[in-house]
Amino acid sequence: MPDDTSSTANTYIIDIESAAETASLIEQDKLFTRAMGGLLPEQPADRLATMSCLLDLACGPGGWATNVAYEYPELDVMGVDINPTMTHYASAVALSQGVKNASFEVMDIKKPLAFGTNTFDFVNARLMVGFMDRAAWSSVIVECLRILKPGGILRLTELEGVTSSSVALQHLTGYLYQVLSQQGRTFSVDGRSFGLVHMLGRLMQNAGFSQVERRAFTLDASSRSDLYYSTRKDYEVAYTLLKPYLIQTGIVDEATFDAEYNTTFLDMMSDDFTSVTFGFTTWSVKP
Repeated sequence: MPDDTSSTANTYIIDIESAAETASLIEQDKLFTRAMGGLLPEQPADRLATMSCLLDLACGPGGWATNVAYEYPELDVMGVDINPTMTHYASAVALSQGVKNASFEVMDIKKPLAFGTNTFDFVNARLMVGFMDRAAWSSVIVECLRILKPGGILRLTELEGVTSSSVALQHLTGYLYQVLSQQGRTFSVDGRSFGLVHMLGRLMQNAGFSQVERRAFTLDASSRSDLYYSTRKDYEVAYTLLKPYLIQTGIVDEATFDAEYNTTFLDMMSDDFTSVTFGFTTWSVKP
């Protein structure tokens, strides 16, 4: 695929050309794989053994796709992303690690995918809330049905919300929930959550998928938890990168954001700090 993305409409809420965002996505990928219990923890080994081609949508720096290709050398793994910087980085990492069964292409997944019908055994996507909208969810899922082989699996993983002992952190996450809801990017009815995971199974069924299954996971970022330090670092970078977006929308002014941000990380350094993020993996089968 050519690297020309001039005709694409990038709707990601963070500057995707930022080196800090690339670094953040690399660490975030590791964090959520750990929280989920592995790369494909809900998929039985006998099912994976029947597959040959896997596609990772909006792959970012390619960490998940490259790791899957390494763990399952019998699979051909392709990752696609709208950002050429991401796909170039992912290709370089796979090459440097000697992972020959992983490849990456530039593609806007909100447009018809440049793959033939019945091409893949498995399509994966994680944490796409940052650039999707309500209409795009339906169209992307319909395209996934087209490119999957009969019996192929679509697997989507999204977060629903964070609950914590920090009032400031609750305010920061609340600003994001409200803006995403106001802009029609989620299915939240009240702007108090990401408002996605309850809809994914229904959207799959509406598109023609069957056998919808779900697996919940939690990311415990409480003080002294295994994921505490990595989650704290993720929040530090993520909310710094989200700041321009949130202020530009008018949901919060800069002084209030800065005060909430600083208080959040003071709260997180307390031994009494508790925080849990909830998420779901939803998957279904093409009949």
